[in-house]
Amino acid sequence: MLEKQFIERLKQENTEVFLNEPMKNHTTFRIGGEADCLCEVRDIRSLKAVLALCREYRVPFFVLGMGSNLLVSDKGIEGLVIQLGRDFNEVIRAEDNVIRAGAGCTLAKVCLFAKNMSLSGLEFAWGIPGSVGGAVYMNAGAYNGEIRDVAVSVDYMDAEGNVRRMRQEELDFSHRHSAFTDTDHVILSASFQLTPASQDQISERMQELMNRRKDKQPINHPSAGSIFKRPEGAFAAALIEQCGLKGYAVGGAEVSEKHAGFIVNDRNATAKDVLSLIEHIKKVVKEQKNIDLTCEIRFIGRK
Repeated sequence: MLEKQFIERLKQENTEVFLNEPMKNHTTFRIGGEADCLCEVRDIRSLKAVLALCREYRVPFFVLGMGSNLLVSDKGIEGLVIQLGRDFNEVIRAEDNVIRAGAGCTLAKVCLFAKNMSLSGLEFAWGIPGSVGGAVYMNAGAYNGEIRDVAVSVDYMDAEGNVRRMRQEELDFSHRHSAFTDTDHVILSASFQLTPASQDQISERMQELMNRRKDKQPINHPSAGSIFKRPEGAFAAALIEQCGLKGYAVGGAEVSEKHAGFIVNDRNATAKDVLSLIEHIKKVVKEQKNIDLTCEIRFIGRK
């Protein structure tokens, strides 16, 4: 339970505050219990003030993007969930071939902006249902492209409220990992180095990749994207399908019939359903293929 004084001071810092907020309304999985408190900060000043309050009252915080790679506990999230609004949703052309996007921007918005500027390089991100901050945090990627291919710098705020910048060589990108993974740093914005191209070429590539998504992925069902990382020398989805697990369900969570690498929320699934299904998949694949699958999505909240 958060202190009343903490909540009152939070409301004074140019934020929107929501108590006992259902997290199922903020994740693409449509799963999750209540966060003690969710607040939207509108600018860097209010973010710095909110982080200072969290330190003062010893309140744990979690920064939420589009909620596309998350499984939130049925018991909810302790402390404060922070969303980045207003000033963090801006995207500009910083230099000839460089665009800078706020961490709260959707990837869709940034992809369209780049296309309108006749700049190529972000087409792979078209259709990824995430924010810039989340994409940088986990080095999001698809169709042979990743954030590390285009990110040249990232501005962030450390837990003490200092605004800093990491250059490309410091970002420590690897598969679904960055220098920000498992830290308290809050990503503020990212700059992307792109390449001039015609809008028609960019649009054609974006449409091609979107068609591939629609053909192969269960985009009409709530999910958190690919559940497992690609194991060395194999594909997780192929292994799961070969083990006869397509359509296998635990409660309301089901291995997608369309793409075995996805678990879909088919019938009001709980986080417990999803976790049980993940463990079953890992067990069967290990028994039949002698391969250990590793989760790609993050589980957050109360155990």
